[in-house]
Amino acid sequence: MDASARKILSDLKAKKYAPVYVLQGEETYYIDLISKYIEDHTLSESEKGFNQVILYGKDVTMAQVLTQARRFPMMAERQVVIVREAQEIQDLNKEAGSKLLLSYLKSPVPSTVLVLCHKHKTFDKRREVGKKIDQLAVSVSFKPPYENQLAEFVLEYAAGRSVKIEDRAVSMLCEFVGTDLQRLANELEKVILSRTGDETITADQVMAQVGISREYNVFELQRALVRKDKLLAAKIVQYVERNTRKNPVIPMVAFLYSFFSKLMAASLLGGAEASLASALKISPYAAKDYSAALRVYTPQKLAENLALLRQADLRLKGVNAGDESEGQILKELVFRLM
Repeated sequence: MDASARKILSDLKAKKYAPVYVLQGEETYYIDLISKYIEDHTLSESEKGFNQVILYGKDVTMAQVLTQARRFPMMAERQVVIVREAQEIQDLNKEAGSKLLLSYLKSPVPSTVLVLCHKHKTFDKRREVGKKIDQLAVSVSFKPPYENQLAEFVLEYAAGRSVKIEDRAVSMLCEFVGTDLQRLANELEKVILSRTGDETITADQVMAQVGISREYNVFELQRALVRKDKLLAAKIVQYVERNTRKNPVIPMVAFLYSFFSKLMAASLLGGAEASLASALKISPYAAKDYSAALRVYTPQKLAENLALLRQADLRLKGVNAGDESEGQILKELVFRLM
């Protein structure tokens, strides 16, 4: 979990509330997680009716938000005001709205917990409110995680649900979903809910629930290339070739280009898995494949493969493609990569 999110949640669980929380940035998972915790746990159910207000940025001005924030709680110790999509507050980026917010931040109502969920971007640091918001509120900016942080996220999420998960299942989830933490959590939750009893989550279960073909997918194609398993690679290519609409080739080529690009970088670092995971910002599980691939691909072959992948990408996009189908281009590419 992000260290800033962990600290805020720890304080909230200890009933330590700040008058203003500004949750901002590109990564929205922690913004939702923290605001949901405040919404669910700050007030009792009987207190929420009069003392909890949920607003949406596009529907309000800053004056309307602050009118709510300046109210005093009724028959409760505090009130909660949560503004979802706060980046869309009508006058937030205008001088009048910014001045109103800055004035409130300098003297917030101590019995109000005001939460601004400012998604996908941060406050403009060129404006005075952007410069001072970190000093005047509990303000945190969440950035998309690196690839090598995803495995830890999956393991911590699973542990929080008292669920065990295989290493390969972790790796597959991270590779397939990528750095969108909300989607990663949703896909993992889908797998967790599909389990029987307290069984450990396997790679097969991930493939079944997340919608990855059990045997013929880009992850298995990568593994076939790592092992130079021509038979498995041929089976996967034939499967893809039969239905390129369902299995588009361009994203597969992009995936493999990313893999071989990182392999080229890894060739300069040596084959130690720990150093590869850190330097390339990949999961420790993915580092095993990289280490294995470095034993069968020379730097010269890696450079050649990158050129082949660039050529294939152009041909798939119609440059010098001739009459070849996507499946034929992929078949030739995979043969030449090995």
